[in-house]
Amino acid sequence: MSATLLDGKAFAAGIRAKVATHVAALVAQGLQPGLAVVLVGEDPASQVYVRNKGIATKEVGMNSYEHKLPADVSAEALYALIDKLNADPAVHGILVQFPVPPHLSEVEIVARIDPAKDVDGLSVINAGLLASGQRAMVSCTPLGCLMLLRDTLGDLSGLDAVVIGRSNLVGKPMAQLLLGESCTVTIAHSRTRNLAEVVRRADIVVAAVGRPRMVPGDWIKPGATLIDVGINRIPAPEKGEGKTRLVGDFDFDSAVQVAGAITPVPGGVGPLTIACLLANTVTACCRANGLAEPEGLTV
Repeated sequence: MSATLLDGKAFAAGIRAKVATHVAALVAQGLQPGLAVVLVGEDPASQVYVRNKGIATKEVGMNSYEHKLPADVSAEALYALIDKLNADPAVHGILVQFPVPPHLSEVEIVARIDPAKDVDGLSVINAGLLASGQRAMVSCTPLGCLMLLRDTLGDLSGLDAVVIGRSNLVGKPMAQLLLGESCTVTIAHSRTRNLAEVVRRADIVVAAVGRPRMVPGDWIKPGATLIDVGINRIPAPEKGEGKTRLVGDFDFDSAVQVAGAITPVPGGVGPLTIACLLANTVTACCRANGLAEPEGLTV
């Protein structure tokens, strides 16, 4: 048996196409969604992420507002910018690229963003709304994972799901989303006893730990669907001295022989994150203007 590979690039392209269609309809009504991204400092990886987000935003017809601040910017100056964006009706989504320099608090930054414009879904208010089953802005990576699971499996009701990882960014919101789909959900982590046995009973396993090849194939229930959120860089001596390659949290070579479907790394979950950021921005725009939410892009 060999699992079906879930093509995240192709699925993300489909999400972007839906976003572009919704944006075009909004523009025809005289309303153009806008996403503001704030970059503090000169971190090379963050610069790449921000540039890619700007390109993707413009490609679907939305306005992209990029704000670059020096690494030594004061918290007061950053908060003043966020306040300005909160009050700007042309801005429907706000994202501050993390990490930020150590003198700034990520928790306080997220708290400063209007929850209705928190398209990263990180605020305490949005987490609370999601946990209580109310309408929320949902963290992009879990949202993309749920969309992919729905597309792959259809109705998720009654399935056993295990989420390995308890982060605020992925693990906890992923579990809440699966509960919302009427799955029976277990959140596992590094201190879970008999982790292998917990995983073996799951129809769906979402691994979001950040440990390379942590979950081997003999932990997997035959036919299970595996969503690998892990992005881990390991040495690749076969490519030459000092070279590396990316692997996920599943041991792909053994898991692919047991699972029914699996996301590869790279090319699986990764492309979904920016696509769902765009989807969240359109959703925020519709909510801000009292319009129906875009079908197929929300939970």
